[in-house]
Amino acid sequence: MKNSELETMRKSFDTVKRRSSSIKNLPSIKRLTSRVREIKKYSFDNKDELLNQVLESFKRNDIEYKFAQTSQDALNIIDELIDEYDAKVIAKAKSNTLGEIGLKDHLDIDVVETDLGDRILQLKKEDNKPVHPTGPASHLNVDEITSIVNESLDDDVSAEPTEIMKAVRRDVLKRLESARVGISGANAIASEEGSIVMVHNEGNISIVSLKDLHIIVAGIDKIVPTLEDAISVVKLETVFATGSFVTSYMNVVSGPSKTADIEKKLIKNMYGAERVVVILLDNGRSDAIEECLYCIGCGNCIVHCPVYNTVGNEFGFNNYLGGRGVAMSKFIEDDETCFDSGLYMCTLCGLCTLNCPLAIPTNEIIENMRKLSADAGFYPKAHYNIKENVSKRDSPY
Repeated sequence: MKNSELETMRKSFDTVKRRSSSIKNLPSIKRLTSRVREIKKYSFDNKDELLNQVLESFKRNDIEYKFAQTSQDALNIIDELIDEYDAKVIAKAKSNTLGEIGLKDHLDIDVVETDLGDRILQLKKEDNKPVHPTGPASHLNVDEITSIVNESLDDDVSAEPTEIMKAVRRDVLKRLESARVGISGANAIASEEGSIVMVHNEGNISIVSLKDLHIIVAGIDKIVPTLEDAISVVKLETVFATGSFVTSYMNVVSGPSKTADIEKKLIKNMYGAERVVVILLDNGRSDAIEECLYCIGCGNCIVHCPVYNTVGNEFGFNNYLGGRGVAMSKFIEDDETCFDSGLYMCTLCGLCTLNCPLAIPTNEIIENMRKLSADAGFYPKAHYNIKENVSKRDSPY
């Protein structure tokens, strides 16, 4: 990342810190934090039972579901679904899971990002990796964004946020006029009700979910016992991600669009999707360390991480940024990917854990992974040279 981008990112992070600090220590938020920790712990300990329950709930709700053991499996399923609808344009919502499987690079059709930040990065074309899970373009200032939008859309908007937003909105809505397929991730899945919860401020997920086919790709770690639990998770994520009590929108999808207003006879496809298909993704999660799966995706760890604030999104894996992303890369990919993602960049200072609402011990996980990485033959050459010098000359030099 450029120095100017890092500076803008740090300013954006300071804004998040100020907003969240004003509410995260309130007694109600403290209670919510404790509750979500219990929810995530219970969900991990009872993951098989909850998975079986959610599948039964999906059947009851007329939600189709498919399993994907790997990223490629998920992409193959998506390909088949898209082919059924002969889709040439897809409406896509912001999703770290879709970034994990590399959806946009895989599909050879027009995938339109509906989130403003993601759309700006998409228009940027190059060097467009996100820097924060909920603020993907937080490293770009208004002048840079204006240039990106004007060049990509052949427009002439002024360097004013509202004008930029309107220009991008016009373009997105025009491109989506013929789209029949929408695809999104999920913030949480309620096992008992078979409901998928998605949060957003822009209203874009509502657009995505109204297409004829709504595909939802979610990691198996998103499953929690009840809808009340799911709401607790997404509320806590909002507090630590944006410094707000709640987002503008919470979409709860519990089945395809339907009505029974004519003689109480059930008819599908009133205004929304005629089909809802959930792809439950494993992709290494079954082998991952328990604490890694507690993450709610708020990004508060990277906001406070001194390494991330110095080097930016070079530290992390795909859309999973910072130390937790490095840790997950071992299970999603392999030891070499974990090493290349910044395994030895971490200072082990523990600020990520101190500022994580779930108290995920990322620094301890990273330290243990370094031992495993070294055993697998992946370690800094400088460290090896020091080891050899001490062994041969009783000196690191």
